[in-house]
Amino acid sequence: MNSTTIPAPILNRHLAVRPWRLPRARSLPGIAPVSLDDWLWQLDSYPAQMAERERLLEAQADKVHALLPDAFAPAQELYDLVLGILETRAGFQRDGAGIRCPDGRVVALDRNAPLVTLGRLVQEDFCILQRAEGEGEHLLTGAILCFPASWTLAEKLGRPMMGIHIPVQVYDPELGRRVQRLLDGIQPGRPLSRSNAFFYDDPGLFQPRPESDPRPAGGPEAPYFRSERQCLLRLPESNAVAFSIHTILLERKQLDTEDLAVLEG
Repeated sequence: MNSTTIPAPILNRHLAVRPWRLPRARSLPGIAPVSLDDWLWQLDSYPAQMAERERLLEAQADKVHALLPDAFAPAQELYDLVLGILETRAGFQRDGAGIRCPDGRVVALDRNAPLVTLGRLVQEDFCILQRAEGEGEHLLTGAILCFPASWTLAEKLGRPMMGIHIPVQVYDPELGRRVQRLLDGIQPGRPLSRSNAFFYDDPGLFQPRPESDPRPAGGPEAPYFRSERQCLLRLPESNAVAFSIHTILLERKQLDTEDLAVLEG
């Protein structure tokens, strides 16, 4: 009899900050400034998450990466920025034409594949947002998205923000206008951060789902809690906005009474 081995969930065990507890998380869009030093997080899930990212980049490359021609220069600008930060971080060091990472992997540096290279170095996914011609909304023009939470990169690529958020009931025209004002006002070197929170029955990090197939709601006792720490940062040369997503996954039993009071209140 054949048996299928179900991979163990890739969980966070220790969190210095629980962003869903912050006061700003109680109202939309829940944005607050963070320092550039605190923009990219390296958590205890780094080795396991990076192994999963490598697997996805090998097996699902066309589903986790896309880059429109206009986004190539902003992607290279983001690449340069992140590499400059990593060169000052403990655990990352140059190794010939690559960078040795905290988990021992050596990632070859390729500025001609900027988002794919970043996807192999850090836990964050990255989306490139660029202002449409005239007074239009920002469009999604490129991304490395290894850990989508119930959306599909191919379906969203090239769309404006309102179009991207079609299935999100709370993303009404008024919230859309607030988000657009926010995107217009972001300043270089001054990232903004927010966090979302969902309970899931499925612990998989790679969960692409089309708009026609809504996110499977976690039951009242869904065993897994998933939160995305999302940051927005202006890229000064291209004027594009980099949208980073750091995914945190916990077992429900890891949440304490204060967590549950915030999340279920």
